[in-house]
Amino acid sequence: MVFIGFHASHEQLPPSALLEAVVAAEDAGFDGAMCSDHLSPWLPEQGESGFALSWIAAALARTAFPIGMVNAPGQRYHPVVVAQAFATLEEMFPGRFWAALGSGEAMNEHVTGDGWPAKSVRNERLGESVGIIRRLLRGEEVSHEGHVRAHRARIWSLPAQSPPLFATAVSSETAAWSASWADGLVTVAQPPSVLRRVVEEYRSAGGTGPCSLQVHLSWALTDAEAFALAREQWRNGVLAPPLTWNIEQPEEFDEAIGAVDETALRRAVLIDHDASSLVDRIATLVAVGFDRVYLHHVGREQVGFLRFAHSDLIPALKGRL
Repeated sequence: MVFIGFHASHEQLPPSALLEAVVAAEDAGFDGAMCSDHLSPWLPEQGESGFALSWIAAALARTAFPIGMVNAPGQRYHPVVVAQAFATLEEMFPGRFWAALGSGEAMNEHVTGDGWPAKSVRNERLGESVGIIRRLLRGEEVSHEGHVRAHRARIWSLPAQSPPLFATAVSSETAAWSASWADGLVTVAQPPSVLRRVVEEYRSAGGTGPCSLQVHLSWALTDAEAFALAREQWRNGVLAPPLTWNIEQPEEFDEAIGAVDETALRRAVLIDHDASSLVDRIATLVAVGFDRVYLHHVGREQVGFLRFAHSDLIPALKGRL
């Protein structure tokens, strides 16, 4: 049976409200959760961005299911600090924490004042960071000179086992590369043909860990309400890499979007008011080859969605997946 998870969006809810939402998600029947890690939201209307590492500790303490997070080591986060944070979370909540590591986005990383490297350099930096983090989690003393530097670093409070370190990947090329170092793969919803290539490249390159899919959806009682919600809160979905990697400010995202193209937004977000239809659309994406799916309702108000998930969406999905 496919694992059905809840995505907690730091860009959209205050940390305290997001904490209550993830607790309610467990009560609603979700199998686990994941969260984003942003310094700023995508859009001014989203209006939030709590510190994920603080929040996830509270979320793990308030729940019993597994929770993971996205993280981009190498610029805003030094990999030694990341390793210490991951070690502490895993030691406190053994077997329940995981992280999906990526090369980052300028919107979160530009604040250091360092230049924003090309994607190829960011991947090299990520590879170095992963190596440092893994060595530290094994208890080694680490010195390193490269895109990142470390000097005689050591983590003293270690967990019994290292937490899983997954890779974030949008393209099939990145998925294939990540198979060499990642314990699993996390990607976002795209057309099934594109997702199939992402999974196939990861598997054919030797990737054996779980493949996870994040799905953005907008649910309301009518299609018009669901579309209006997506347009207000997740119109950034019409933009795609490499453009999204290089924009620095929410206002600049808004400017790049311009007039919202309805067809493009409906491709980026599953906009629906009918449970059966929504289940069919999610199941079609998962059938490509995913072991886990994380559902992100793009509204800032989560109570109604979680009630709908408990009564209709999750039972139907568990019967299909």
